[in-house]
Amino acid sequence: MVEEFDEFEEELDLSKLKRKKKKEVVKEEEIITKTIYEKQYYPGMGKVSERRRKILNPEKRLLKLRDLPDDAIVLLLGHRLPGSLYRSIHPPLDELIEEYDPIKNIVKPTSGARAGDRIRFVQFTDSFWRPPFAPWLRARMYFTRFRGVDTVIYSGREIMELRERDLETATKMLMETELFDPARTAIRGITVHGSSLRLDEDGLMFDARRRYVLNKETNEVVYIKNMHAQILDKPISVGRPFTEDELREFDVTYRWDTEMYKSRTEILMIINRIQKGRAIAGWNPEAATDI
Repeated sequence: MVEEFDEFEEELDLSKLKRKKKKEVVKEEEIITKTIYEKQYYPGMGKVSERRRKILNPEKRLLKLRDLPDDAIVLLLGHRLPGSLYRSIHPPLDELIEEYDPIKNIVKPTSGARAGDRIRFVQFTDSFWRPPFAPWLRARMYFTRFRGVDTVIYSGREIMELRERDLETATKMLMETELFDPARTAIRGITVHGSSLRLDEDGLMFDARRRYVLNKETNEVVYIKNMHAQILDKPISVGRPFTEDELREFDVTYRWDTEMYKSRTEILMIINRIQKGRAIAGWNPEAATDI
């Protein structure tokens, strides 16, 4: 009788051990599922890499340097008159009766999409001479910080299309923060060339349409035309140009006097992997096994 009891006790202890191990496995699985993937917006270490990561990360707050009235943004874009209603291309989404689509319940529409706004555009050009932003970086930043965006890079310029009221909100942010230097960044709808050309006698990026000038009394850049080169009734000031020290601080480009590009090993490895994938996988996807 005692022996039977001892055997039962041993079996009981063994079952407890099994249950304990099972709980430990479940706990490990919970830890794995709760692990949050941290997005890597840009590789490498150093000042320029940190600068690019800040711009691309929507959780990072950009430094606001100036205040531009909403009406000033509307006038610079030239799509409608300040105070006028937004034109629409379809009724508001709340008034439409459409077939059931689960995606529409998952993806929240932007304010412009919900209202049925028409699609308008803004186009920025960034000087070749140490700008605080760059066209190729704009495209990536637009996709990480904005929604409902269509964008294309043209050499030294970048066009962005959005629903009209969403576009005005995005443009206001782009022009009020550290991403906009009144001298080395410009808003241009037509005749956009000039990014790689010389700076004028006042240090402003060349503009064949002469949309802006430097007010030497206030040392502020003033737009006398909107982005479509239409003369404004009243000039709009967009603030003072950055100093050379500020431009060096905000620079997003590898240069001989900031950081040397050739020493960025991790960046070169990733660029090489991307280009190799494009070339090999585009020609024969089955050959891209080691990418």
